[in-house]
Amino acid sequence: MNASNPSSSAAGAGSADSTAPRRNSKRPKYSRFTQQELPACKPILTPKWVIGTFLLVSVIFIPIGVVSLFASRDVVEIVDRYETDCIPEPSRNDKVGFIQSNQSKTCQRTLRVPKNMKQPIYVYYQLDNFYQNHRRYVKSRSDQQLRNNGSLQETDACKPEDTTPDRAPIVPCGLIAWSLFNDTYDFTRNDQPLNVNKRGISWKSDREHKFGKDVFPRNFQNGTLKGGATLNPNIPLSEQENLIVWMRTAALPTFRKLYGKIEVDLQRDELINVTLQNNYNTYSFSGKKKLVLSTTSWLGGKNDFVGIAYLTVGGLCFFLALVFLLIYLIKPRQLGDPSYLSWNRNPSGH
Repeated sequence: MNASNPSSSAAGAGSADSTAPRRNSKRPKYSRFTQQELPACKPILTPKWVIGTFLLVSVIFIPIGVVSLFASRDVVEIVDRYETDCIPEPSRNDKVGFIQSNQSKTCQRTLRVPKNMKQPIYVYYQLDNFYQNHRRYVKSRSDQQLRNNGSLQETDACKPEDTTPDRAPIVPCGLIAWSLFNDTYDFTRNDQPLNVNKRGISWKSDREHKFGKDVFPRNFQNGTLKGGATLNPNIPLSEQENLIVWMRTAALPTFRKLYGKIEVDLQRDELINVTLQNNYNTYSFSGKKKLVLSTTSWLGGKNDFVGIAYLTVGGLCFFLALVFLLIYLIKPRQLGDPSYLSWNRNPSGH
């Protein structure tokens, strides 16, 4: 039977041959797997490191704070608040009515020099409670119009001070330019005029890149309601630096803007007479106005905040260093034994 059925015998022989080679019967021999050893995280800050770091910060910050504070204290300032004193007594119950009337706004002020003031002496006007950072106020301008004479019609962002009733463009347009500060100050000393230089008071980059030399004021402050100062239509915007200074809006509601520079020395106890034109309306929003004369130091104007901040941080670090030092000396913390760490007990990774 088996001889007459070769197919069956072949199949049987094939199935019975256990020693025949099979596909994929050889398995690759893998090398023994060993865990990669990397440096483990180890404690970095010991008490000595913490104390040393705080002491280092205090040693650096405290001297900087002292030097900054002395530099600020060397600045001589004269600050004169005048928005109430420059309103006549009978009109102080209706300040807004007075400032909007045609009455004379001339006001005489006398300033006493507290210390010797070396030139240049910077003249600022300071406004309080004036929010130049309001979103709608900041957006009410056209930078394209200010730069380029061919963009006079670019007034879409300037509403409501964009065009005249007959649709002629206002240059410069917008609420920022319209509300240009218009109080003026004239100084005399010993009955002699004290000149105030109003050139070079703005940023050079603003004069050269943000305000065009071929852009002249047009239709500016021609409406029935004037917001502030007028501009000379025969002088390009790049040379009207009072406008350029004003157009760089302030970030805080209390700010100072440069009015000019007095380029002579002032001696201690000298009297400076100021003829002031109190034109700017801050009375509608309870704003304050101040005239400021100030010298400068290598740190800039008078600013105690920088020195106080450095002293505060340095003093706090010194205090913490002393606290940690006392704790370390009185009751030191027992550090752990690194020999019990897993990678030290079993370095081979088994």
